[in-house]
Amino acid sequence: MTRRSSLMIGLAALAAFPAHGLADETLPPWSERTIIEDVDLNALAQSGKDPIPVLQPLGEALFEAKFTNLDGAGRPDATGAIVPTKVRRQSHLTFQRLAGPDANACASCHNEPVMGGAGSFAVNVFVSEGFESADFDTIDPQFSNERNTNALQGAGLIELLAREMTTDLRAQRRAVLQDARATGSTATTDLETKGISFGRLTAHPDGTLDVSELDGIDDDLTLRPFGQKGVFASLRQFTVNAMNDHHGIQADERFGARWTGTDDFDADGFAHEFSDGQISALVAWQATLPPPGRKQELPEIWEKAAARGELIFDEIGCTSCHVPALPLDSLVFQDPGPFDTAGTLRQSDVNQPLALDLATLEWVKTLPRDDSGRVLVPLFGDLKRHKIADPANDTLGNELLAQRFVARDVFITAELWGIGSTAPYGHRGDLTTLNEVILAHGGDASDSRKAYASLDEDGRQSIIAFLRSLEITQ
Repeated sequence: MTRRSSLMIGLAALAAFPAHGLADETLPPWSERTIIEDVDLNALAQSGKDPIPVLQPLGEALFEAKFTNLDGAGRPDATGAIVPTKVRRQSHLTFQRLAGPDANACASCHNEPVMGGAGSFAVNVFVSEGFESADFDTIDPQFSNERNTNALQGAGLIELLAREMTTDLRAQRRAVLQDARATGSTATTDLETKGISFGRLTAHPDGTLDVSELDGIDDDLTLRPFGQKGVFASLRQFTVNAMNDHHGIQADERFGARWTGTDDFDADGFAHEFSDGQISALVAWQATLPPPGRKQELPEIWEKAAARGELIFDEIGCTSCHVPALPLDSLVFQDPGPFDTAGTLRQSDVNQPLALDLATLEWVKTLPRDDSGRVLVPLFGDLKRHKIADPANDTLGNELLAQRFVARDVFITAELWGIGSTAPYGHRGDLTTLNEVILAHGGDASDSRKAYASLDEDGRQSIIAFLRSLEITQ
């Protein structure tokens, strides 16, 4: 099926679920508006119909749409901060690379090698979350962290893993609390889920917790798998943030009257710029993107080197963080999700969440399963934060600002699936080769980096051959 025919089917399906802000049928065919379709989430959820064919085409159209000021793009009276914040002074610039808005389409940055993928150094963004009122024009590292674009392929599987792991860890917290209360004595438990350790948690009989031994996770035991620092819990939160920061388009669920007292928080003359249904469409498109795979039909010399490199990659300890695969129990992606907080649509805000069953998608058939029938997600990651730099090797810790209380030298493990398609490397995208980024590892990865550096040239090249075979294939 062609993209055009798929889109027409999707848009036809939307008519069954009308919502506020539907397209004005009197618009001329040359109209420069791009946000013209919507969907009623409650009606769609109650219909019992599969939401994927309804939302996925609309999400794709919105992801590649070039937003205009006729859509409400731009935020003259609002900053790019996650918490709705007024500017101290309005900029005379429509676009600016520093404080934003810095793009007029999601696909402007997420486009290599396909839409939804990564981005080159030229489309780096500047994260200034440490200053909620930041509207200054500077790339001074005292005020902003420069970041390269991450690929979104397989994002739905990543979020599902994080949800299950969060559920597991919170169940372990409840159990140790119950133990402490029942015995009247301090109780300690090792926190582990899907083979990944997140440290230790100690509970006291009075119900208080000692979280000082947690490792790689926030005190609330919520995995946040998105963003290079691991600070966003869901695609929905990530999308609401990005729409405001990069495009100046405010989602009702955070910037509308419920939280800000006005339907036009950025004072650009456009109310209700982006609805709950439109955010869900973008979430659905991202969540259903197929995961990266492996390069096929390799030359024999590459195939042999990659096979050897994968073995050496494990032998030198890289898989202690870049875990080859994690098991996933359920492929049902609920939207809104169970762990979003205020400012992002929550399950309590809707009659019932949508259920996107990823098992209905063709690409799921290519994923391996374990003996229990669980899908093995080949992410080469652990969804955990690690210290990745030290005084002797600070290349990957050269930021001056913490983000969301995550130390400047701590980052979430980068998933390596697709890494053969996403050069350049590093959080700033300023390392041009895989050899460079491996040798840049410090902190918790120091031993593995030293082991890699001590290999002979053939061993190092075999690891590069293996990593180069992990590609975004569709």
